[in-house]
Amino acid sequence: MAERKKRTMSDDHKKAIAAGRDQSRAVAAYLEALENNKPKRGRKRTPETIDRQLAALDEKLSRANAISRLSIIQDRIDLLAAKEVLQNDVDLSTYEDDFVDVAAQYGERKGISYAAWRELGVPASVLKRAGIGRAASSG
Repeated sequence: MAERKKRTMSDDHKKAIAAGRDQSRAVAAYLEALENNKPKRGRKRTPETIDRQLAALDEKLSRANAISRLSIIQDRIDLLAAKEVLQNDVDLSTYEDDFVDVAAQYGERKGISYAAWRELGVPASVLKRAGIGRAASSG
């Protein structure tokens, strides 16, 4: 059997692959941060409103029966977790800046339309900064 010739990639090809990976990472990080920090419907919670709710739960806890205490304790755990999330708010600007730098090239390479970006929740202002306009909707 004949030996196969070992294929090697050119340096340009390796650089193109690395650039594609970097673009994918930046786009994925921004989209995940956007998804994880999507505004919730209803009233916006603040640490102060959570503190008031915790105080009310503590008052209820002192006079509740065993089964009610179980539910109140779970509510308290949920509120404390929500408060921690609020206090560790993610700054999207870093992810956004990286996204803006690569989104147009990534979208062109992958055939991503303006409408697809928008449907995923990317604000129009961010797409504009990235150089992606409605005319890019032909995808």
